[in-house]
Amino acid sequence: MYVSAGLRLDEIVTRLGGELQGDGSVVVTQVGSLLSAGKGQIAFLANPKYRSQLQTTLATAVIVPPQFAAETALPRIVDANSYAYYARVVALLNPPVKRRPGVHAGAVVHSELPLSASIGDNVVIGEGARFGERVTVYPGCVIGDQVSIGDDSVLYPNVVVHDRCVIGKRAIIQAGAVIGGDGFGFAKDGERWVKIPQIGRVLIGDDVEIGANTSIDRGALDDTLIGNGVKLDNQIQIAHNCSIGDHSALAGCVGIAGSTKIGRRCTIGGAGMISGHLELADDVHISGGTLVGKSLPKPGQYTGVFPLDAHKEWLHNAAQVRRLAKLAERVAELEKKLELMEKTS
Repeated sequence: MYVSAGLRLDEIVTRLGGELQGDGSVVVTQVGSLLSAGKGQIAFLANPKYRSQLQTTLATAVIVPPQFAAETALPRIVDANSYAYYARVVALLNPPVKRRPGVHAGAVVHSELPLSASIGDNVVIGEGARFGERVTVYPGCVIGDQVSIGDDSVLYPNVVVHDRCVIGKRAIIQAGAVIGGDGFGFAKDGERWVKIPQIGRVLIGDDVEIGANTSIDRGALDDTLIGNGVKLDNQIQIAHNCSIGDHSALAGCVGIAGSTKIGRRCTIGGAGMISGHLELADDVHISGGTLVGKSLPKPGQYTGVFPLDAHKEWLHNAAQVRRLAKLAERVAELEKKLELMEKTS
């Protein structure tokens, strides 16, 4: 584990805010969980079910929400959003390693780049590419013709960005991601499929993170759009002409079929599947493993997963669900008969 030179608690509060309680001169060099942290580490409480660990943790200091500040004698930073505060402390104590500016001798570059760019071995950059300042491209990446990449963006090894795609500022694109590959577009002609050329682009906003081996297809005609602040986990598939609204977050193995529009601040749990040509409103939250087959015009939490159970019980319950349609018909018939009896009595 990387160990930083450390920061005093009062220095952290000066930089990040929050309320300091206890000895602000203690120094922390790393972050750990309440269960595993030791001397020199700062732990955090975000989930109330772990509050008992405040009494047993060996951490030097803790980050806690206000309602639990009195439950520990350790030096502490109090903040209403202790989880987000912890994330910022991790960033302070673990700054990213910056690669030296310059173009590796093994790179093939057909565009003029800023002197602040860092281009690794075996990178290929096409003609007419436009880079902002301090862009870092790790070994093995392929950047197509006329691609645009904004300031301070980082592309990890073996990322592929196809021609004419646009990536905003401060993007983080993890290894193996593919931006702007062809969408799945074919027209049926008898027994054969005729490929539809995909002539749109992928446009990615600022502060977007894209996980390893995620694929975002270029538009068939219009562009595929990824809004500002969107966070995409590993192994996600976003099909052509989709639109993902600002600050939405999608967990691993999500699949979104073509021409679907996701609103702002939406979340989709792992392995959620969204059918094509749908529209999800702002602030829609989809539980993991859910199949969305219709548009969702109202915000809220949606779940479509049959509850887990022992296999024998699951089979029994599933069989009962399949009988519901017939049961509903029988109930409707009985209601009609009852209504008729009441009228004739």
